[in-house]
Order: sequence, then structure tokens, then C-alpha cells
Amino acid sequence: MNTNNNYHHFTSLTLMFCALSFPVTTLYADDSVALNKVVVTATREVKNSNDLAATVGVADAQEIKTVSPAHPSEILNRQAGVHINNLGGEGHMTAIRQPITTGGVYLYLEDGLPTRPTGFFNHNALYEMNVAQAERLEVTKGPGTALYGSDAIGGIINSITKPAPEKAELMINPEVGTDSWKRLLISGGQPIDEDTGYRLDLNITDTKGFRDEAEYKRISSTLRVDGYVNDDTSFKTIISVTQVDQSGVSSLETEDYKNETTKNLFHGDVGAREVTAIRLSTEFSYEPDNDSLISITPFYRHNKMKMMPSWMVTYDPNVREYEFDSFGVQSKYRLNMPGGIQFIAGLDFDYTPSSYIETDVEKLTLNGEGVYSEFKKNGEKNYDYDADQQSISPYVHSEWQVNDALRLNAGLRYDYFKVNYENKVGKTTSTSVRPDDQDIEFDQLSPKLGATLQLNNKHNTYVNYHHAFRAPSVGQLFRAGQSINSTELDPVKADSYELGLRGRLSESLSYDLTVYVMKVEDDIVNIYDGTDQKTVNAGETEHKGIELSLGGKIVDELGFNLAFSYTEHEYDAFQYVYKCFPPTCTPTIKETRDFAGFDVGKAPVTTGNLSFQYKPDYLPKAQLELEYEQVGDYYTDETNTDEYQGHDLVNFRLNYQYDAQTEFYARVMNVGDVRYSTYTRIKVGSDNIEYRPGLPRSFYVGYRLNF
Repeated sequence: MNTNNNYHHFTSLTLMFCALSFPVTTLYADDSVALNKVVVTATREVKNSNDLAATVGVADAQEIKTVSPAHPSEILNRQAGVHINNLGGEGHMTAIRQPITTGGVYLYLEDGLPTRPTGFFNHNALYEMNVAQAERLEVTKGPGTALYGSDAIGGIINSITKPAPEKAELMINPEVGTDSWKRLLISGGQPIDEDTGYRLDLNITDTKGFRDEAEYKRISSTLRVDGYVNDDTSFKTIISVTQVDQSGVSSLETEDYKNETTKNLFHGDVGAREVTAIRLSTEFSYEPDNDSLISITPFYRHNKMKMMPSWMVTYDPNVREYEFDSFGVQSKYRLNMPGGIQFIAGLDFDYTPSSYIETDVEKLTLNGEGVYSEFKKNGEKNYDYDADQQSISPYVHSEWQVNDALRLNAGLRYDYFKVNYENKVGKTTSTSVRPDDQDIEFDQLSPKLGATLQLNNKHNTYVNYHHAFRAPSVGQLFRAGQSINSTELDPVKADSYELGLRGRLSESLSYDLTVYVMKVEDDIVNIYDGTDQKTVNAGETEHKGIELSLGGKIVDELGFNLAFSYTEHEYDAFQYVYKCFPPTCTPTIKETRDFAGFDVGKAPVTTGNLSFQYKPDYLPKAQLELEYEQVGDYYTDETNTDEYQGHDLVNFRLNYQYDAQTEFYARVMNVGDVRYSTYTRIKVGSDNIEYRPGLPRSFYVGYRLNF
């Protein structure tokens, strides 16, 4: 376990205990502290959080509006145990009970529907959702219930759209900021008739970015129609469309990171990407009586991305075009039975045809300052394949209210996947392993168990065991690079154990405390073999930690929210044969490296977020917020040789409600203008550390006009 950089550990623990010393109540609730939150992710229906044997964090509409996030990290990192970094634009990686990773161990949902099918995970996928205009965000930490399958290992993030309004309304929200930041949010809707209404949300964002030639543009729109067919049947239709145009943003080695953080080694279209994401779904809900519900949700997804992988520019430059269409349905039957028993059964089906074309880059133009300004494709295809995936997943979930205090739940899900792969470009070359045409099948049985116990009217405890898994992605299977037998990759399997306690210690102190242990087998990792990057199944890893959430008021005018986590991520069993060739190694060496007992790289030991909200009596229309963010130290690779020392940031926000129709706001991010890295790693094929510079001091102002 990491033991250096004790300052960051001490700072985080000191803040936590200082917060515990105050008598508090939750800021966003009334003065009587509520134990209960309303959540919908667990069973795709409204549930009382006290009934859930799980840790779920919620950011509601008021908090999202107050924070006004320019990046998903700005709102989600306020949850204990959640760390999302900023890679430029809205690019990101996530760390929830896992290291900072690009791996598909998270499930991203929009109104309960996965935004991407299994096998097509994108670590940047939150930029395909309109987070800034969500009604609420729910974060389930650790594996989900039996209603969710592959990828829900580290956690689930569910973005819930705003419903149609009961009367006509319109909100216009322009915002400007540092580095030519411009954003326009428009939200409005009205009833169509007495049974139907609609809402349309629009997000137009444009910025130059603080790095050289780091422009970013997005246009997102969400149309939601809510209505009733009759007294027993309702429907909800959602159409989401997002287009993203993002420039390439490079990492920097130590010298540039320390002296020239605005420098970007990728200019023009080098490392850039263009994304189109479209989703259409209609949920039909039929409630014949108070005890039963049938819901059916047919859906369609279309996703297209053209990109030059920024992480491969220096050692294997190429241009890629992905495209997939998904056709599927989610179905669920819920029955409340005598004796306090609830039974849920369902079937999810998904069919996703996809294509992937990768073209080799022949020439990169490199100037004297190490900047890549343009490139030329040679017309040769490294890869050209189709991969059509089918999945079918039946599940059952049951809950039993044994008595007033004890509630039990159990679930079982079976997932079956079949991928039909067709290689369209020929045999393996010296640089590209191309698997032969084949069908690949995976199946997995996932049990879930849990219990909640109401200790008294102030405290609630819960325990759970969840088995979860992640199927290898289509890219890992068939875009093999130099990996031999990539089609033989096994699914990642995880066993998660969790114990939680939540409630209030007094009328003025609420809390949520969780301890977890997760064992992961066959984790899919990238290893560096000389100058080649290969994908393999690791042996075993162990992930354990503590998460604490607090929130409340110190006095009537001053409130606070605290989120803190402490984690340990270690290899229990993992080794591979390492090769190193001249000129990096002279002479050529070949050795077996054993990482058992080593920390998993890129895994912050601590993360913390502490915010104070001040609503002065002498200025009742204003709210000021001071926010402190902390990311602890971590090793930059699996050898545990070099460390990133972590960072501490301070942000400031001001909201002023001028009248019922008009609100002004401002925020300052990174008040201290701290130089920090959002992601730090050892560069592929070398011993150099690479840093991803974070946002310097930045200013934003905007207003909301309601009609």
C-alpha cells in the first residue's frame, strides 16, 4: 500500500474530523434531517433508499443548477468514492472502487437504459449524455442489482432526464468564461393536451480550451414526451442526440509540465475525434392495480465516431472509424404479494451490428518543438471488420419485508452473448494481428444477496454480496494489435462484499458510512512488452475501501457537504513475461515480472470533497459556496517505482436570485491557480512520466431567465 505523501492523507482526515465536530443538518433538505432519499436506479422504479442494501449517491436538480457543471467531474466528484478526471473537453476516465481506468467496469445509463451496449464501452461516454441539464444523477457504487449485467462492477451512473412540465415554461441560460468558453442551455416545454406533454433541452457548448489548439464543441438535445394512454397505461419517450467535435490534447513530459502547461503537442486534426450519438426509447408502463406493473421499453441507438487515438500518436498512429446500431427491448414485471414480498422478473434483449475500420498513418509532421501538426494516411487498412453482437438476459429480483425492521433481497441474472465476427481485410501482418472469422460466445450467472436492518428511528444498516462481470469489448477481442489469441480473453469476474451504516447521530447530523471489499479475477489489463502494448487477463486483484458522506448546516446561514474515501488496490496474483529491446535495453532482455503484492497503478489512495454553502440573512437572495477538492497520491504504473503526489484545489461559486424570473451566477475554478495533473502515467515504451495538466484558474459567469 502507498505510504508516501502523508500530508494529503492527514489533510483529508483532519477535514473529515473537523466536519464531524459540528452539529449539522443537510443543506438541501428542511431542518428535520431526513434519512431517506428517493432513488430509481436499483429497480427502475421509485424506491426509498433505506430499503436498498446498496450505497447510492444522488445529485438532485437543485444541486446540479447550483454547481452548473462545465464537466461531469464537477458534479459527480462531490459523491464519496467517486473520482472522474478531466482529459480535455468533456473527455474523462472514472475511478469508483477501481483505479483510474479506461476499462469497461462502469455502466452509464440514461433513465435506466444503458447508453451503449455491452462490448462497446467508451470511458468518455458521459460526454454522450447531457449531464448539465439532467433532472438528477444517481451513482450506485459497486455492482448493481440483478436488473443490470455486464460492466456494472465499479459502479453505475444514471442520468435522469427532466419530465414534461405541467404548464408552459422556458428557461434560457447563456454562460461565458475563460478561454473563450461559451455555453447556451435552453430548456422548455408545455402540455400538448390534458394527457400528454413534452420538454426539449438544448446544450450548445464551444471553447478554445486552455491548452494550445484544444478546441471543443458540442451540441446536445433531449426531447422527452410524457403521457397517458388511459388510466392504467403511461408512456415516456426520450430522443437524445449529441454531436461532439474535440481536438486532440496531448500529455506532457516533466519539463513541459513544470514550465509550459498550456503546450499541446497535437495541432490540427492530430488526435482529434468526432462523435455522433443518437438514442430513442419509449417506456410503456401498465399498472392494472396497485400491486402489479408491467413495463416494456423498446429502444434504438446509433453511434458513430471518427478519431485518431491520441494515446497512440507517438508509437502507432492510425485513424479509426467506429459505427454501431442497437435494436433492443427491456421488459419487467413487478408484483407485490402478501407478507411483504415483492417479486420482479424481466428479460433484456439487444442486437448490435457494428463496423470498425482502421487506416494506417504513413507520415506525421513534427516540428522542432516536438509538436505534431498534421498527418497523412497511406491508404492501407490495419483493420476492417464487422462484429454483430446479440445478447439476451433474463433476471429475477425479490424483496421481503420480514418485519418492521428487517428487509431481505435476492436476485439472479443470466447473461448470454454471441458475437459474429467477419474480417474484411485479409491475414495477419507484421504489425496487426487479425483474427480469423469466427463466432464467440460468453455466458454468465450473477447472484445478488442483501439485507437492510432498521436499528431504530435514527440508524439503518445494510450488508450485501454481489457477483458481477464484464465481457471483453469487441475492440479488445478483434483489434488485437500485437496481442496473440486476443479472442480467447475471458470475462472479468468480481465478488463484492459491502457493509454500510447510515442515519443521524442527532437531530442535526446525518451520515452515510460504507466499507467494502471486492475481489476481481481475470481483470483485462494492458501490459507493455518492449514498445508494444498488449491486452491480457491479469490474475487477481483486491480492492477495498471506506467511504463517508456527511451534509448539513453548521448554523442557519452556513451549511456543508463532505465526501471522503480511502482505498487500497492491490494485485493478489499477476505476472507476465517482459521483453525489452535495444536501444531501450542493451543487450536484449527477457524476464518474468511478478506483481503479486504490488499496488495497482493509477489508483488514488484518498479522494475528498468538502464544500461550504453560505446564505447570509442580510443578503437572502444570494448563496456563496467554497469547495475543496483533494486527490491523493498514486503510483504511475504497476512497477510501483514512481508516484504522482496528488493535489488540492479550491473552487468558489456565487448564485444570486434577482427575482422569480432571473438568476445570476459566477464561479471560479482552481482559485489558487495550482498546477496539477488529472492523469499521470509512465509513457508507453519508455521510463518517462507523462502528465495531463489540469485546468488553471478559470472564471465563468452566466444568468438564467425563466418565462
